[in-house]
Amino acid sequence: MKLVSINNYPGKEFEVLGLVKGTVVQSKNIGRDFMAGMKTLVGGEIVGYTEMLTEARQIATKRMVDEAEAMGADAIIGVTFGSSAVMQGAAEIVAYGTAVKFL
Repeated sequence: MKLVSINNYPGKEFEVLGLVKGTVVQSKNIGRDFMAGMKTLVGGEIVGYTEMLTEARQIATKRMVDEAEAMGADAIIGVTFGSSAVMQGAAEIVAYGTAVKFL
């Protein structure tokens, strides 16, 4: 599955199949959350949260791709990610785009 963030696919004509999305709400365990809180005292990257968000983006992307594959898509254009905090130590990640079939 080809994924692009632009709203076209250079050199290809395609049929639009529709919007596809993937979403996940991910959290870290209490131990990692405590260590993240301690890190805020000294500054710097909070690696536990970076890893959590990376994993969440991968899950959301896979769910989006699975939805596109079920529609018979060859690619997803206009891929965008969004995130929001849903509670302390948990974030929602959404991946969405337009599923297309090459002509």
